[in-house]
Amino acid sequence: MRHLFCILAALGFIALAASGPAAAAIVVHVDRGSQRMEVIVDGEPRYNWRVSTARRGYITPPGTYHPQRLAARWYSKKYDNSPMPHSIFFYGGYAIHGTYEIRGLGRPVSHGCVRLDPGNAAILYGLVEREGSGNTTIVVH
Repeated sequence: MRHLFCILAALGFIALAASGPAAAAIVVHVDRGSQRMEVIVDGEPRYNWRVSTARRGYITPPGTYHPQRLAARWYSKKYDNSPMPHSIFFYGGYAIHGTYEIRGLGRPVSHGCVRLDPGNAAILYGLVEREGSGNTTIVVH
């Protein structure tokens, strides 16, 4: 019996060691009022960036979401094939994505998506892709 217990304990230790480190928890806060995004990883603030959300007549939907789909290269079928690099779709056609119109960052000028500087969008996309959509929460408020 003691021998069996030692074998089971050793197998449990091997399984635990093989599982590797736990995935990081990512929380993305989008503040429509301040036009800022804060990215928190494992409870620690990591990034704080200017964004652009919906202009008058459009809406960036408030709520809590998880990424539904990732697309490193995407073009809007609705808005003149506009480039949407490093898209993280979180609610239907709404996404967090890079924009080349960086002059508009810090002001509400989009059709509803959350726009970021392309470099920042690439960082966020890589983080979400690496850690997994299930470990990512997007909060729009």
